[in-house]
Parts: sequence; C-alpha cells; structure tokens
Amino acid sequence: TDTNSPWIAQQLNSVGISVMRMTSVADTETSIKNALEKSLQEFDLVIVTGGLGPTNDDITKKTITRFFGDRLVLNQKVADHIKAMFEKMNFPFRESDLLQAMLPSKAAVLPNNVGTASGMWFEKDGKVLISLPGVPTEMKHLVTDRVLPKLRETFKLPFILHKTVITYGLRESDMALRLVDFEKQLPHHIKLAYLPNYRKLRLRLTAKGNDKVLLENEIEVQVEKLTSFLSDVVLGYEEFSIEEALGRILIEKKKTLATAESCTGGNIAHLVTMIPGASAYFKGSVVSYSAEVKVKELQVNPLTIKEFSVVSKEVAEQMVIGVKEKFQTDYAIATTGNAGPSTDETDRSVGDVFIAIASPQGVESHYFNFGQPREKVIYRASSKALELLYKNILQSD
Repeated sequence: TDTNSPWIAQQLNSVGISVMRMTSVADTETSIKNALEKSLQEFDLVIVTGGLGPTNDDITKKTITRFFGDRLVLNQKVADHIKAMFEKMNFPFRESDLLQAMLPSKAAVLPNNVGTASGMWFEKDGKVLISLPGVPTEMKHLVTDRVLPKLRETFKLPFILHKTVITYGLRESDMALRLVDFEKQLPHHIKLAYLPNYRKLRLRLTAKGNDKVLLENEIEVQVEKLTSFLSDVVLGYEEFSIEEALGRILIEKKKTLATAESCTGGNIAHLVTMIPGASAYFKGSVVSYSAEVKVKELQVNPLTIKEFSVVSKEVAEQMVIGVKEKFQTDYAIATTGNAGPSTDETDRSVGDVFIAIASPQGVESHYFNFGQPREKVIYRASSKALELLYKNILQSD
C-alpha cells in the first residue's frame, strides 16, 4: 500500500504546490525511464520514492543517473555518516555498504540524518526531479527538513488554503442539487469538492492565490455562506464526526445512552467509545447477534420474533426498550437487519435494516436498505443510527 504519495501530496499542498498526478510504476528500468520522461514533459516538479537501497533489486538510483546522462561517484560525507551510524548501532560495516554513498555527480545531495539512503535533487531545463527513500520515516524526515525549504527557495509558490465542512444525512447527489446556487456564486479561485464515504459527506473549500490574509478572509466568508445553506445537516469542521457531536450534546444535557446491536455487531458502541470522555454518557451495550440473546437479555417476546422475524420494526422496538430498561438510560439505540451476504432465516433482502430509537418521549423506528456489501451496510447503519438519535435530541429541545 502506497502511504507515501498521499502524505507527500499533503505536504506539497501546504506550501502552495498543486499535485496533479500520483503514479505507481513497475520496478524495471524501462518503466521508470518512461514514467520520468512523461512526467518531466508535463510537470515542473516530479518526486520519486523507493529503490535507493544497497541490494540488486534497488535500481532507481542507477536508472535516474543514466536518465540524466550522469555517473555515480563516492560522496565522502555520506560515507562517513553511514560509518558513524553503523558504529553507533554496533553494526558491522562492509564495503558493500559504501554503495549507499555512491551518488550522481550532477545531483544536489539531500543528507539523510535518520538513515543511509540520501535524497537526490536534479534540475534540468527548469524542471526539478527529487528522488527520496521509500522508508516512510526517512522520506518524511527528508521532505520536512530538506525538500520543503529548498522548494520554497526554488519556486515562487502561491498559498493553498483548505476548509472542510462535515455534514450528515444527505447523499452526494442531493447535496449537489441543494448547493447549485452556492457554487454559482463562488469566486473563480475558490473551489468546492465533495468527499463522500459510508459515514459522512465532507465538503472541502480550497482557495488558491498569492495573498494569504485575503484568502483566509474569503474562505471564511464562503464557509459561513455554506453553513447557512446547510444549517440542518452541518456537524462541524475538518474531521468532526457524528459521534463527537452526539457526545457533546449528551454531556451538555447530562443524558445517558445504551445500545442493542444485532447486524451492526457492536460497531455503534465502538464508534461511541472512541470519543474521549464517552464514559460520562455511555452506559453499555448488548450485542444480541442471536435470537436467543434478544429474548434472554433484552426481553424480546419470542412470539414477536416468530410472527415478524428478527429483522423487523417490532423486534427493533422491543430491543431498544429492553436495553434502555436494562441500563436505565435516557436514550437507547437498537439495530437489527441483514448485513449479508446471506439473509439467514428471514425473508428480508440483504441490506435491510431496522433502527429503533428510545427517548424520554417514546420509541421511534425506521426502515432502510443500505445495499451491499456487508461492510457498507454495517457502517451506514451505524452512522444512520447515530444521526437519528442526534436529530431526535435536537428536535426535543
């Protein structure tokens, strides 16, 4: 899994560099050479990670050296650094380890203080190619300490600012319809991106320009406008989640919560307890995956299961009443459904889920079909349950 590219992209973005492409190439000289040629034709800056080790399968350094018509020479400073590092760690130093100190003569060396593979900076025809080690800790050190400062010196960079609004309860297509007028009035240098996943929809505003203060003011104005368009579905900003919003309101109102989960298998309890301070409002959960547990622990009537099946609003409502009474809480959530891929002994479709909410005002239940696959059903059902409770508490004010 390539974790390096997204991290590098974030760092470049923070200094005003727009990342246009991320590419993975086969570890062959031809593939690397073709990728370098194409990238340097299109872009001002190309960063390569990996292939800088001392073994035969590490061919990136040799390939880049040949690509620039260069040759490898011994860099004595790097050699001394490697020897000192090995001595400090009580590692034997071998002549083969000097391969790490063989570097292209035309490249500016980016010293690696936390490893043995140096970074390399090439310039040709106004373009920059940077080669970095693939080991994440070494790569991050070089980007932070060497690459970003040198990029600021080399290029006149604009500012790129982001602000993210977290929303819930609306699909991407519905959100787009709702924001037609908002998008039309956006200045040309501010863009809106829709970033959906199973659990929430992030709306990211990006402003790009040369005046940082002006951009900060402009993006704040647009965030206020966006929030006013979506006041009923905004949770917060940046990485704020529905479980954080729910936790805050439960603490504020000094109320408590319990959950009874079948198809979600404890995932709602997991999400709730991932928030620091959840012990102030969350009392416990029953993962009633079988009918027997629903009957024994939640007092669901066996006749109800027989008549309506375990995947039904009637069972969900009895589950939520049972768990609320069991833990003596103000609020409770219950889920029952078919996450798939099979439907077990019910006539319900895969993706069918019933969610029940118990509050001081009574019990409500809702039916959804979250589709497939199994993971999608579990995560969407968990988020929807938290959303329903959150709305219930807001509407009770």
